[in-house]
Amino acid sequence: MSESREFCPRCGDPVPERRDPLPGEPRGRDALLCDDCYFEDFELVDAPDRIEVLVCSGCGAVRRGESWRDVGARDYTDVAVDEVAEALGVHVDADDVEWGVEPEQVDENNVRMHCRFSGVVRGTLRSAEVTVPVKISRGTCDRCGRIAGGYYAGIVQVRADERDLTPAERAEALDIAETYVADQEADGDREAFITEVNETDDGPDIKLSSNRLAQNVATRITESLGGSFESYPTLVTEDGDGNEVYRVTFAVRLPKYADGEIIDPEDGDGPVLVTGVSGRLQGVRLATGAEYTSAFADGEAPDATRLGTRDDATETTVVTVEDENAIQVLDPVTYEAKTVPNPAFVDDDADEVLAFEHEGAVHLVPREGDAPTVTGRSDSE
Repeated sequence: MSESREFCPRCGDPVPERRDPLPGEPRGRDALLCDDCYFEDFELVDAPDRIEVLVCSGCGAVRRGESWRDVGARDYTDVAVDEVAEALGVHVDADDVEWGVEPEQVDENNVRMHCRFSGVVRGTLRSAEVTVPVKISRGTCDRCGRIAGGYYAGIVQVRADERDLTPAERAEALDIAETYVADQEADGDREAFITEVNETDDGPDIKLSSNRLAQNVATRITESLGGSFESYPTLVTEDGDGNEVYRVTFAVRLPKYADGEIIDPEDGDGPVLVTGVSGRLQGVRLATGAEYTSAFADGEAPDATRLGTRDDATETTVVTVEDENAIQVLDPVTYEAKTVPNPAFVDDDADEVLAFEHEGAVHLVPREGDAPTVTGRSDSE
């Protein structure tokens, strides 16, 4: 009685009966070979003879295919490990694969990657060692090339209405721009960058890589510092498809009065310390401590006389508190005792207060960071 057996198609030796392959498993001739013939040509690892990695010398991005990628590597050895890991292939029949890599730094631009692999194939533990040379080449990515070439598409010009920008406003506007652009970069937008910041007497000009970026920066500056902006496009060229390409200037105009200014709205109720400029002008009456809100909306400001700023105020001595409406202090300029209104933001037991003198008149001013006490009413122009 004859026995039905399978035979190796290469050597003719009988092979054990095997189950039918599952969907996706190999069904070719190699699957029918006996173990000896199968392992004759078997390679556990498919490795390239050499790998060349192009790294941007400016930002460290790695060229992969037609694009540049930020890989966040600590050094070029990390880059070499990542590139070799992507280039190596393990045989599809291998299970329980384990591997490790040991880099050997030959010089600044060359690394040998010693790779060790193990896996179970046809119930047999197989291992392999391969060495892959990696050459690090330097180049310039598109982004760094644009920055070096001074490329920009949008400009944000930060100015103030009928006054100079304060140092704090200049610093905050630049911080808003830098923080927003850094967030876009962190989210993977490699085309987001600030090309240049030009500090002028009137305010900073911020050149950015795209009109979208510039518009978003202008929006955030006005949301934080108040005011508004307008856009002015300029045709600069046409792209390869004949579409017009515009460079847009976003002119930011901060409010007429700045936080910390002391103004007189000339409405008969005395000077106001400006405490907010986003939307309606807000402040505190120096005579009473009552909240002040301008009747003008949408960034408009009343016509008022500028008297000075909180920084012009100095500490002066309280002589006596006459009553809840009057207090006697030393004039910070003449040192004469003067009776002035007792605003709600002055403590009853204060020995010193912050005072501001203008044309012989003394006004008490709340210290920076102190929330004025509201007297139960709000003035509005």
